[in-house]
This record gives sequence, C-alpha cells and structure tokens, in this order.
Amino acid sequence: MPLKVAIQMDPIESVNINADSTFALALEAQRRGHQLFHYLPRKLSFREGRVVAGARALQVRREQGNHFTLGPEEEVDLSTMNVVLMRQDPPFDMAYITATHILEHIHPRTLVVNDPAHVRNAPEKLFVTHFDGVMPPTLISADVDAVRAFRAEHKDIIIKPLYGNGGAGVFHVRPDDENLGALLEMFTTTWREPVIVQRYVPEVRLGDKRIVLVDGKAVGAVNRVPAAGEARSNMHVGGRPEKTTLTKREREICDIIGPALKQRGLIFVGIDVIGEYLTEINVTSPTGIQEINRFDNVTLERNVWDAIEARLPSQ
Repeated sequence: MPLKVAIQMDPIESVNINADSTFALALEAQRRGHQLFHYLPRKLSFREGRVVAGARALQVRREQGNHFTLGPEEEVDLSTMNVVLMRQDPPFDMAYITATHILEHIHPRTLVVNDPAHVRNAPEKLFVTHFDGVMPPTLISADVDAVRAFRAEHKDIIIKPLYGNGGAGVFHVRPDDENLGALLEMFTTTWREPVIVQRYVPEVRLGDKRIVLVDGKAVGAVNRVPAAGEARSNMHVGGRPEKTTLTKREREICDIIGPALKQRGLIFVGIDVIGEYLTEINVTSPTGIQEINRFDNVTLERNVWDAIEARLPSQ
C-alpha cells in the first residue's frame, strides 16, 4: 500500500547522489510507490498540540545535476504521514535533541525512523558504554588530571569530542607528543562536555569497518582505510573504501548489541569496529549503504524499507 513519507534532512540540493544513504532510501521509497515530502529541520514546529513542518513534495532520480524536483512549500501535519525519516546529519546538539522531543509527539502512530526517544538516549560514543567487553579501554571525563593519568597508563591514545561527528576534532596523541596540555585547553574552551579518550588501536591502519545493521541484524559492511599520515578513516577526509566481510569477532559484537537495537526501534544503524573493538554506534544519520551496495552487489535500502513496512500497523 502506498505510504506518505516525510524526510527530515539537510538540503537535498547538496547531497552526493552516489554516496548519500538518504538519497538511496528516497529512491527505494519512490520505487515502491510511496509519496515523498522533504523538509529541513528548522521547518519543524510544535504548535497548539500539533507537529507540523514546512514541507515540499519530492521526486528523486539518479541523474547527476538533475537529481530532484521539489514542489511548493506547504504546511504539513506530520501526524498525517505514515513514516518520518529523521535523517539530518549531526552534530548531536540541543537542536537535534529538541527535534527528537517534538517528533516524539507523533511516534509511533506515525512511525519515526529511528525512534526519536531512543535516538536521544543513544549518543554515538556513549551508547557503546552500555555493552560489556566490546570497547577499547576508554575514559569519558572533563577532569584534566584523569585524562593525564589515563595517558600515563596507556601511552598511545586517541582524544576526541564526545558529541563530535565525521572525524572532526579527533587527535592521535603518541607517547612522546607534547601537545596534550594544549589540546585539553582547546577542548575545554570549545566544548562544555567531557572528552572521550581511548587507547589507540593500531589496527586502524588496516581500516575502520562500518557495519550496517537493519532491525538488529548485520546486513553488510565496508572497510574504510585511512590515508597515509591520517589517523581518521572517514571517507570525506580521504579514507579509502574497500570490500570486506565480517569476522567472527565482528559477528559476535553484532549479536551482543543487535537485540538492544531492535528493542529500541533503531531500525537503521551503522557501527564502527577497529580491530577487535566497537568504537561507535551511529543511530542519527548512518551512512554506508551505497558503498556496500557497489562492493557486494546488494540493495540494502530494500532491507531498510522492508523493516520499516513490517513495523507499520496493518492498513
């Protein structure tokens, strides 16, 4: 049955149609006959008990430079939608958190993907801490003395903002690096939140694996290899995608976290694994669909939409 689907995302004009997972999800929804609407996060409002958005009818096509058509903006009552895809990119800041609170008013009568309450409660670097035996040695703290003690114990460390994204603000601090004090000053000046510090995992030179889970089940993975001289493997900072398969340890990690993802309505999730360790659980706007599709000759957006449609009440 055709559905009405609203997509809360960043400007459609700027997406890379050969890499963007939201674009792939929109194409698949359209292929299934669903009616699409696009709106920006700043167009989301709560007014007199209603959740509304300044939305525009959307059509998409895989044509470079001509990949979308938008209709005129109109006020849409989001409770009249069957599905809302919350797909804007982080940062996971108070604006993002506020959007989850607003969308919670219509969920689950209108299915919001991912579940807004559990998105709010599952920040990428904090959610991991709820699973035993999967993380590298980790410290989350604003205490400078605690950070120095952790560095003295583990020598080679990674330090990064707790709510950062896309590899921004990630530093590899080697045992002989004299910049830790200056970095901590920068972090405490720029952010009020604690920092996250982890023992450096040297296997990152072989790649940081993005694994996509749909409704708690692993459906594919892509390895992201950092560029020479770069500690980060994110593709937008030069990481090279490679075909890969899941190891026994990676399947074990997916089995540990999968039931919790499914129970929380986190339908589309991307996790990051380095060596033997899980480093992040991405529930806000995970990516990786198109890269995995090309390497494995699959269509993961179908898996996502199958899971979404299975959660909808009978029409």
